[in-house]
Amino acid sequence: MRLADLIEPRHTAVLVSEMQRGIAGDLVSEELSAISTAMAESGVAPNLARLLAGARQAHARVVHATLQFRPDRAGVRIVSPLMAVTMRDPGHLLAGSAQAEIMPEIGPEPTDIISARLHGMSAFTCTDLDPVLRSLDITTVIIGGVSLNEAIIGAAIEAVNRGYRVVIPRDAALGMPAQFAEDMLRHAFSLLGRVTTTDDILGVWSAS
Repeated sequence: MRLADLIEPRHTAVLVSEMQRGIAGDLVSEELSAISTAMAESGVAPNLARLLAGARQAHARVVHATLQFRPDRAGVRIVSPLMAVTMRDPGHLLAGSAQAEIMPEIGPEPTDIISARLHGMSAFTCTDLDPVLRSLDITTVIIGGVSLNEAIIGAAIEAVNRGYRVVIPRDAALGMPAQFAEDMLRHAFSLLGRVTTTDDILGVWSAS
């Protein structure tokens, strides 16, 4: 399928994974500081900001998939090492806190949609994301943000399971370390959908 057909704006949403101040921004805890450091060095945030601006201009949807927790941690079961690290700080990513806010260079804008989750590892887990996308006649999701290691690979697999086509802008999605991210893009994401670049996507939208 041609990229232009795949990302036709009326049926495309850019799904922004966990680009929050307490995950990849200026309020990251010491345990997760490697993510914010890699984000600052990678150019992912500026590329994602450009992608979102282009999406809004082309009238594709922008959806922010965020993670947040209740103060009493209701709904969270610690079943993975990553979740155990995340839960060490009782104030981490509380709903309504500054840490849970979307990074300001990413949004949100008034037309954006926010789909928050209270538990799990990726965007479709017991959230309103799937019904919202279906109500908008979305058939393709472009997934960027953090991280290729867990949340984005999980969201990509869940999207395919639900019948969506997946596009990954390789320069607007972070994975660590860099060589592992490249291997994931080549050996995993290329089997789930289209791996491309921010400029290629924006070029299609500007031409149309």
